[in-house]
Amino acid sequence: MDNAIKLGYKFKILKGYTYKSKIIFSNYVENLYKIRSEYSKDHPMNYIAKLFLNSLYGRFGMKDIFDTTLLLDGEKYAEYTENIDSKPYFINDIIKLNNKFLIKFEDKVKSYNNLEYNVNVAIASAITSYARIYMSQFKNNSKIKLFYTDTDSIFTNLNPNEMIKIFPGIVNNKELGKLKLESVSKKGIFLAPKCYALQTVDDKFMYKVKGLINKTDVNINDFNTLLKKDSLIKKNQTKWYKSLSQGTIALLEQTYTLKTTDNKRKLIYNSNKKLIATKPYNLLNNELH
Repeated sequence: MDNAIKLGYKFKILKGYTYKSKIIFSNYVENLYKIRSEYSKDHPMNYIAKLFLNSLYGRFGMKDIFDTTLLLDGEKYAEYTENIDSKPYFINDIIKLNNKFLIKFEDKVKSYNNLEYNVNVAIASAITSYARIYMSQFKNNSKIKLFYTDTDSIFTNLNPNEMIKIFPGIVNNKELGKLKLESVSKKGIFLAPKCYALQTVDDKFMYKVKGLINKTDVNINDFNTLLKKDSLIKKNQTKWYKSLSQGTIALLEQTYTLKTTDNKRKLIYNSNKKLIATKPYNLLNNELH
């Protein structure tokens, strides 16, 4: 809130909680980051270390009530399911697998009693809040033109030297907590959150589309087409699907539709119905404008 007030936001505080401040997980993070730096991005160890790093804080914002899963034969299955109202658990799912049963159940005691959870929401909320504060220095900044931003990334009109000059000490490809230069591009098309394409200075084509497999045949012309209002493109992809009930894994063809979306920002078109920019929505009298 202190950071947002600098940008003109106003708050009315109704209630809150106070927590002790302390540096935690430093050894955990530093050791895993060291592992990441020792392997290339396409190496499994790099990916595993990345998952451990990125997944840590979110676990502290979760309720620690999890289903228990058991694979039972007919006799044991009857013991678990007969007179279910008197059992100390709820059965959430039953899947028959030939002559056995896969059941998922949840403890009634944990569900009903106000127990202390082995989590800490303050950790999860503080990490995401500090990340937003850090990223806010690149937004609404008159020194740069910001094309696109996500949780921990920015795409700007600055070359690497200009970026280092305006934000000294922020860009470092090796140091933990610093921004890394991923690419320098001569063209970029940003259609929606997690949906963009880049043509690098060395003519390498890069794209990201949430839900679309990277090996799908997509090119820069597809993204150019999608700049036209109400246009869409369909791509076929092969995805893995698993079925617990049948005990199978199958490869199935799927049609994926690419199009622009205005669910987070308002789309701005020119007189030729070409997408040229976006702007944030304003909430006035409970209506978006």
